[in-house]
Amino acid sequence: MRSTLPTFNEVWQRKFSQRLLSHLQQFDPQAKIVLGCSGGMDSMLLLYLLAELIPQRLYVLSVDHQLQQASAAWSDFVLHHCQKLNILCQIIPVQIQAGNLEAQARQARYAAFLQHLNPQDILVLAHHQQDQAETVLLRLLQGAGVSGLSAMQEIEWRKLHHHNLSQHDPFQNDLSQSGLVSDFSLSHDNNLNPHSASQLDTAEYALWRPLLTLSRQQISQWIQQLNIEYVDDPMNHDKHYDRVWCREQLWPLLEQRFPRMQEGIARCATLMQDADSILYEVLQQDLKQCVDSQQRLNIECLNQLSLPRQRQLLSVWMQGEDSYRPPFAMVERIRTEVIAARQDAQSVLHHASYDFVRFDGYLYRYPQAVWQALQTTPQQQTLCFDVTVQHQIALGDVKVEMASFGIDRALLSKTLTLVARQGGEKIAFYGRKGHRILKKELQERKIPPWFRHQTQILMYHNTILGVFTSTGFWLAESVYCGKDGWLPNLQLH
Repeated sequence: MRSTLPTFNEVWQRKFSQRLLSHLQQFDPQAKIVLGCSGGMDSMLLLYLLAELIPQRLYVLSVDHQLQQASAAWSDFVLHHCQKLNILCQIIPVQIQAGNLEAQARQARYAAFLQHLNPQDILVLAHHQQDQAETVLLRLLQGAGVSGLSAMQEIEWRKLHHHNLSQHDPFQNDLSQSGLVSDFSLSHDNNLNPHSASQLDTAEYALWRPLLTLSRQQISQWIQQLNIEYVDDPMNHDKHYDRVWCREQLWPLLEQRFPRMQEGIARCATLMQDADSILYEVLQQDLKQCVDSQQRLNIECLNQLSLPRQRQLLSVWMQGEDSYRPPFAMVERIRTEVIAARQDAQSVLHHASYDFVRFDGYLYRYPQAVWQALQTTPQQQTLCFDVTVQHQIALGDVKVEMASFGIDRALLSKTLTLVARQGGEKIAFYGRKGHRILKKELQERKIPPWFRHQTQILMYHNTILGVFTSTGFWLAESVYCGKDGWLPNLQLH
């Protein structure tokens, strides 16, 4: 049975209830409301409030970080309360990688949440006003800019990068068959980003923090009124962590002098969010003008912007698909060490998941694994081209297409050889007079140096049929070149 205590007694509680219902009406009525519940005071209050308001739409995820002996008991505690409220609950054990424990635990937790969300679903988290103020203060001490000081928004839409999960999402099952719980293990290091880019679903989900306007004191008062049990994680009192030290050491000292500091800092975050929105509008214009469809950044276009706009554009472009923007020092390094380097220098800068390099007036951004692969010389390989098969070579995937002019179709049944460029090759290209030195041809067509290493020559016995380059397949003049032939269509990785 649910609590029959009056839930919304005081004026601020009634205002919060109205705000809660107003936000719920903004969401798709068919979408799941998924609460991340740790068993702590904040998330337990949300569990009981939402269970009273939307019992039919609410689902609960409890992540067991397995960092303490009692962690499994805390998840069982959440499950017990969900069963009492007749709310479906899923316990998710995760494994935390070594490193910054707070950051790794947060990353594992979000990865677990995402595995159970579908497009338009709403993930509900229990961050409150003091969490917001602490985040702003810590980021200020770390030297964050406008975006960082914007901290947490009450409602924000994020991209959902994963497969359609309906086949193994327990929330899709009938409640009577699920028994209110289904337990499985999620390995953080193996499942955080398991899918290739071609498989990603980039639909959106909502991240909702309804308690962001409430203070910790209000939450504590409310949970006492409702007589709701909760767990207290000892790590929340470990001053080894910056946030805990800030909360237990710095915060009381500042509040003695500035009693309304928390509201003021939280209001600062709201104002920063407004400023960030304005900057975002300017950023979209700059991205449209300076970044092409291949995600290359035009340096001449960049240099026409003011220095602050250059920094903002570089910061966002360098971030790519990473979770966070690069630090100010890294943005300055790409400006001074890569953009301002000698024209004949191939300066490479590495940060986070990417390598950055300049060539012919453009900045290129490559995932680290891709960049490392581009530094290797392709191995010799043999191919039997087939119109029904997609073939893989160093630069990408190749499909056979019939052409009015191309390679003799009789060679489709033959074994052809792909060899890497060695240097000094002279090739007669179709439509060009005489033989051309391949190295000079690659330079004249402004093929980046790292792609020149990946160039492969297609041969039948000792006859050159053509060359695979980053711009496509270059057909060579040969006895096997004529009408009603075929051509390889290269799609770069």
